[in-house]
Amino acid sequence: MSDPKSIARRWFEEVWNQRRDESIDELMTPDSQGHVEGGDMRGPEEFKKMRAMFLAALPDVRMVIEDVVGEEDRVAVRWRAVGTHTGDGFGFPATRQSVDVRGTTWLVIRDGKVVEGWDTWNLGALLATLQS
Repeated sequence: MSDPKSIARRWFEEVWNQRRDESIDELMTPDSQGHVEGGDMRGPEEFKKMRAMFLAALPDVRMVIEDVVGEEDRVAVRWRAVGTHTGDGFGFPATRQSVDVRGTTWLVIRDGKVVEGWDTWNLGALLATLQS
């Protein structure tokens, strides 16, 4: 069985930084659930749609893992997202402003798959910054 902390690191590196759709398919199940600031989703296809919207707004975003802790099948990742709002997204045209936001993702990983995840970050503050 794969170490849950290693799976969490792979998720951020491959899914977000390398933009690998095949890693989403490999690391999620059809019933995997995600809970993000914009709502809930189920399965790889819904996640890919959400990620595509995020990447449309911040095409150069890079996720930096600052810390990973875990116990049994639960892993918490403290991360930082750095990029530029060069694409239309978040409800308005590109602002060309730099983005540097921190957040936390809590994952449940079983049999090498992410079965549930919760993202916590301040989307409202990001939007307010981009609109100012």
